[in-house]
Amino acid sequence: MGMTRVFLIFSVVFFYVLSPIYTLPIAPALYVFGDSLVDSGNNNKLMTLAKVNYRPYGADFPKGSTGRFTNGRTVADFIAEYLGLPYSPPFLSRDGPRSLTGINYASGSCGIMPETGKNVGGCISLWEQINFFQATLERDLPKEISNPTQLSEHISKSIYLFSIGSNDYLVNYLSPMSDTRKLYQPEPFAQLLIDRLSEQLKRVYNLGARKIVVFNVGPIGCIPAITRTHAHVGDCDENSNQLVTYFNDRLNAMLTSLTTSLPGSKFVLGHANSLANDAIKNPSKYGLTNVNNPCCPSMANGTATCIPNVNPCVDSRKHFFWDAYHLTEAAYSIIASRCFSDKSACTPMSIQELVKM
Repeated sequence: MGMTRVFLIFSVVFFYVLSPIYTLPIAPALYVFGDSLVDSGNNNKLMTLAKVNYRPYGADFPKGSTGRFTNGRTVADFIAEYLGLPYSPPFLSRDGPRSLTGINYASGSCGIMPETGKNVGGCISLWEQINFFQATLERDLPKEISNPTQLSEHISKSIYLFSIGSNDYLVNYLSPMSDTRKLYQPEPFAQLLIDRLSEQLKRVYNLGARKIVVFNVGPIGCIPAITRTHAHVGDCDENSNQLVTYFNDRLNAMLTSLTTSLPGSKFVLGHANSLANDAIKNPSKYGLTNVNNPCCPSMANGTATCIPNVNPCVDSRKHFFWDAYHLTEAAYSIIASRCFSDKSACTPMSIQELVKM
């Protein structure tokens, strides 16, 4: 009995020492913008094929199938936990006062370009997401914070998370249903995306945001949707990965420029691409055993979303990919935990350091 009690005490202490989760909020709110990598349920309210409010999605999430495109938590969910905040509720189904601790505006299939994702139905473009954010600031938050000075402080000290851009390649530039590839060579298209994204980030800044985290685009050439449809040598299609590299290289320079030119701003680059690549190339380092195949049986010969109501793999913690496009909770945990605490994974500072600025 004595040894058991000692072990339990040790376990509790061990957990609190290692866990980055704070019991009290260390930031006022987390506002999330992006695509299906961080969508928490907005697409449930839209007429779109990009909708996953069915099992096995949410198989490891306490509330089940919420519209998250994974088995459990997303990067945004983990970061909310680390900040000591509740998960940011989807804008289209939010519950009043919860807007005080953040809102999720992200929408599956959408991208930086306004036309991206429209071929599969409705989605909330990045422009529209920021319009909704403006509505939150002007309509909702003043009901909770009536003092203008306190409201301004709330906005400036909150964290703003962007994860967007992959669909501009997957369902736009690389799509046979799109003419974009005929109009732009890879590098001019990457620059077009950067210019459009920069415009939107400036809009958020002008609305009062100061602490902004932008994740770069992951190695799309490694996702099952690409590896199973594109001829390639090795584990990934490096031609697709190169397209993303043109964008990511420019993103780094753009965020540095914005921090310099916009007074009081702190733009942080989340290195999702290098973190994902490292996990794919060194799976045992992260406790993974399968980094090529989706955990859930997926439609279209394993190149789409999960087949409804079909059981997923036995242990999703060992898989990197959940379906043909999205990662497992385990994979998202790797990216979120590193970016929160490691300034080599989020540069020039970790999210933990950004909070203190």
